[in-house]
Amino acid sequence: MHSISGKITTDSGSPVEHASAHILNTNFGTLTNDDGTFAMEDVPPGKYSMEISAVGYATERRDILVSTNGVELSVELSEITTQLEAVIVTADKREEDLQIIPSSVTALSSRQVEQYRLWNSKDITAIVPNLYSADPGDGRNVTSIRGITSTSYDPAVATYVDGVNQFGLDTYISQLLDVERIEVLRGPQGTLYGRNAMGGVINIITKQPTNITKGFAEVNVGNYGQQRYAFGFRTPLIKNKLFFGMAGVYDRSNGFYKNLFDNSNFDKKYSLTGNYYLKYLAGQRWTFTMNIKNNTSRNSGAFPLSDSAFIQPFTVNQNAIARMIDNTFNSSVTINYIGKDFNLSSQTAYQSNYRYYKSPLDVDFSPNEYAAIFNNFGKDWNNVKVFTQEFKISSPASTKGRLHWIVGAYLYNQHNPVKQAIQSPYVIPTGFSIGSSISTNVGSNEGTALYGQATYTFFRKLDLTAGLRYDYEHKALSVLGQFQPDANQNSNITIQPDTASSVSYYAISPKVNLSYRITDNNLIFTSYNRGFRTGGLTQASPDPSQPPLYSYKPEYSNNIEVGVKNTFFDNRFRLNLTAFYVQVNNAQVPTLVLPSAMTITRNTGSLTSKGIEVEMAGTLLKGLQIEYNAGINDAKYTSLNLSKDGHEVNLKGNHQLFTPATTSMLAVQYDRTVGAIGFFVRGEWQYLGNQYFDLANAIRQSAYSLVNTRVGMSFHTINLSLWCRNLTDRKYISYAYDFGAEHLGNPKNYGVTIRFNF
Repeated sequence: MHSISGKITTDSGSPVEHASAHILNTNFGTLTNDDGTFAMEDVPPGKYSMEISAVGYATERRDILVSTNGVELSVELSEITTQLEAVIVTADKREEDLQIIPSSVTALSSRQVEQYRLWNSKDITAIVPNLYSADPGDGRNVTSIRGITSTSYDPAVATYVDGVNQFGLDTYISQLLDVERIEVLRGPQGTLYGRNAMGGVINIITKQPTNITKGFAEVNVGNYGQQRYAFGFRTPLIKNKLFFGMAGVYDRSNGFYKNLFDNSNFDKKYSLTGNYYLKYLAGQRWTFTMNIKNNTSRNSGAFPLSDSAFIQPFTVNQNAIARMIDNTFNSSVTINYIGKDFNLSSQTAYQSNYRYYKSPLDVDFSPNEYAAIFNNFGKDWNNVKVFTQEFKISSPASTKGRLHWIVGAYLYNQHNPVKQAIQSPYVIPTGFSIGSSISTNVGSNEGTALYGQATYTFFRKLDLTAGLRYDYEHKALSVLGQFQPDANQNSNITIQPDTASSVSYYAISPKVNLSYRITDNNLIFTSYNRGFRTGGLTQASPDPSQPPLYSYKPEYSNNIEVGVKNTFFDNRFRLNLTAFYVQVNNAQVPTLVLPSAMTITRNTGSLTSKGIEVEMAGTLLKGLQIEYNAGINDAKYTSLNLSKDGHEVNLKGNHQLFTPATTSMLAVQYDRTVGAIGFFVRGEWQYLGNQYFDLANAIRQSAYSLVNTRVGMSFHTINLSLWCRNLTDRKYISYAYDFGAEHLGNPKNYGVTIRFNF
């Protein structure tokens, strides 16, 4: 019988109860008893990595060799205030220690998510070097990593939540809820993640239920009517067999903007988000997990935009106040098999988003009756549906050889019916009349990908990784343009006949990586990756002189990076450095056409992006934690020719959009315990360099700093904290459209948080 047993204690020798001992990439795991002991039976012989963790202590990783005689372990855990944690991530689709992965990965633990007060995925801006994320007020985050930015509904940075690819900007839920960790892979991830991961990947992993019943309830109250109520509950229904977990958050705010048209709160909104788990463990080999996520949000005043944002900050003057109705549903079923010779995984996922405006949306952003969008045509329209399926086969957690491998297949299908009307005045023989230009676009998208990646170890220190992925994608789009005089709503005049077209693309994405472990705590690596963002077809324009369908090609990138990872002083200080160079060909350049709010995309440029990144973390003194992450990014177009007013404009040398020249985040926190009461004080300094929001580089935000603070105390299971974001009330542009409409970042925002853990 092959067994693993042991005892987990503090560094002073006291037993740690309910500590978790888990063998990475297996279903083998258990919790310690009251005396700190644990045992696992029937573990196949081989070499494994084990994760040992407990609340309040720094996570440890141990390499173990299981033989016929079994293994006896003795592990001492240090307080989280005295040592850095070992961070386990799934960047290469298997559980590994962050510091031995030969690539640029930033990981934020659940503790850090709470410390940084991260409520939305865009809040990781600058916490991750050379990452910038923002939205225009509608909750659709545009994210840039290393100068590769999302410029259409096909993102350049892929987001995964609990292993499910959030296919586009519509179907993913940006609200962060009961998060276990966030992993950000910087640079192209074409081999394992494929399409639209050209800038990188954001992996969000939520907490799953275990054999211990746990939960929390949290209340947040702040200025501007901010209220956020969150809860979570995880428990075994049948110990060691069936587990259930659920979490939810209700978030509302009166908004930061005032509408001068009627002196009302403009962007008043609320949302309700849920996450539900049911997990069945069939022995040590099979695991079945069902996961459902939903988000319901209402926004009375989406797109708080102004062309004079700094003259009258946080004000708009709009006569049409649309109430945005946004419903998102995600579900997945995951089956994992852990075998002696290989591991097998299958994940089937379905996503949908139904989004419309209950009343017309003002797209002239003024108090005048120039133009407004209406898209409430019923559930058959503006209701995106996505189906995905992924199969993976990988080498077992324990292998006697030097080869680790993974192969897989990914399939998807998307249905996207879009119908919207642009209401505006039109000239008729008797004067002016309000009419509507109706654009109907029905898109479908399906594709298949095959991928494989293998790592071979030479001399126990030198690793060579090679990977290859083949993507095939087929897109079809049918369009129809009509005009409807409001005087006769039953009479539609066809201005663009029903037209259909389709296009197919394929891509091959290779990867080569070489890494060398100087010591157990020092690693150097270099890599080449090819990135790929899919091509497509433009939507219909209400202008009959424009082509109804125009295909644009895929966008490709070549990325080279060199990095070093180091841990010093018995895991009390961590320093990672990376330098990168990216070259983008066939750059997809979008142009927003108003008042139709259509985006026309063309391949009209090439881009180079280069820079350096640094990540530091240390707990050199007990209770004093310091983190500093920074990036320098120079991303410019080496060729860019655009048409403007009938002339071609050469914009070579202009800066990329949504790409600060510098990102920097310094966080300092001090924890102190007096008796049974814990106290903490925290300060954060965020700095972002110059950035631009239009290709002509006319809309520019100069460098600025933001200061965030938190102070609090804890007593047993109750935590109380006071927080303030943007302490100095700095005014800055966070998002802007190329026609001049700007959205400011949030003003000074403060509040109180009460959390109860059980």
